[in-house]
Amino acid sequence: MKATHNLKPIYDNSSKVLILGSFPSVKSREVCSYYAHQKNRFWKILSILYEEEIGDKEKFLLNHHIALWDVIASCDIVGSSDASIKNVKVNDIKKIIKASKIEKVFTTGKKAYDLYNKYLRKELGMEAIYLPSPSPANAAMSLDKLVLEYKKIKY
Repeated sequence: MKATHNLKPIYDNSSKVLILGSFPSVKSREVCSYYAHQKNRFWKILSILYEEEIGDKEKFLLNHHIALWDVIASCDIVGSSDASIKNVKVNDIKKIIKASKIEKVFTTGKKAYDLYNKYLRKELGMEAIYLPSPSPANAAMSLDKLVLEYKKIKY
């Protein structure tokens, strides 16, 4: 099924870290919020890392100089399965890089990492740093292990 990204990127001119997922889940697209599936651990990881509760997610990210978006603008996808993604059109990540102070790019999951390297790395001239997926589909990775991996985003 053809799907189009419907979430705006979160960033401002002081963003230093860019975190890119692959494509929003069905739930995230439904409620127009990143990592919205109740079992996704993304927000829990950040809350633990920064030792604070997250109320307003956008304000939290901007306060910590974190930009957030996804590699894919549109694609064919079955449900929320990264494995099913085909016919990819990428987002214009360069506009975030130009309008901010991004020093490091991180990807959440293998699909985002692979797509970044295939479509964007050369154009942007920045290596992406792989982070394990916080998705419930990555059940083999404990919350504690994810938090250790995600420490890379902190300055």
